[in-house]
Amino acid sequence: MPRRSRLDLPGIPLHITHRGVNRCAIFIDDHDRHHYLRLLGLFARKEALSIHAYVLMSNHVHLLVSSLRAGTASAALRRTTQCYVQMFNHRHCRSGTLFEGRFKSCLVSTDSHLLRVYRYIERNPVRAGIASTPQEHRWSSVHFNLGLRFDSLLTTHECVRALGADQISRVAAYREWLQADDNANELQSIRAHLIQQRAYGDSRFQSMVERALDRPAALRLPGRPKVLSSNKA
Repeated sequence: MPRRSRLDLPGIPLHITHRGVNRCAIFIDDHDRHHYLRLLGLFARKEALSIHAYVLMSNHVHLLVSSLRAGTASAALRRTTQCYVQMFNHRHCRSGTLFEGRFKSCLVSTDSHLLRVYRYIERNPVRAGIASTPQEHRWSSVHFNLGLRFDSLLTTHECVRALGADQISRVAAYREWLQADDNANELQSIRAHLIQQRAYGDSRFQSMVERALDRPAALRLPGRPKVLSSNKA
């Protein structure tokens, strides 16, 4: 049976995560990280994929991307990982797969839900205990989004641009948003939508996705659906 296509709509951001197989390390040193980002930038440009946020962890990555064409993220990530694994295996004298199958993704509504995903991605190193602030982690989009350095890989999404009339006010608003304490319910919801690969947003957004793709977009509830019994004469 062919694999079911992922939820993907033109212009709607995708939150993506890709892990190492058996949670193994996918980056050994900075050379690996630089090479992954170079490949990601190369194939994102070739496929006209915009990257809004990212974080590289030791055994997984998180990305927030969008494109005007469905399927663009899949094409760019497939080419990136294929080239990266070849380099990684040759450089570290190994063979075989490196990533855990296909990446997981979920559509994200372009409202406060998108800003929550920005924060989720860039605060990942803090939650993992490897940094006390997002800015301490070198391999993240946070430095670009806080106006600390230029990053040719990134494109600011309109939702972030709308935080301020100019860059100074926008950066100040984003810094305040980023520094807010993590909300347990918010984190759980983002993770659940990503694991189930459903549409992260309110019910209206999910209904729109379901109408457009003729696919379920809301989270599946725990347990199996009840089967109605019929009385036979």
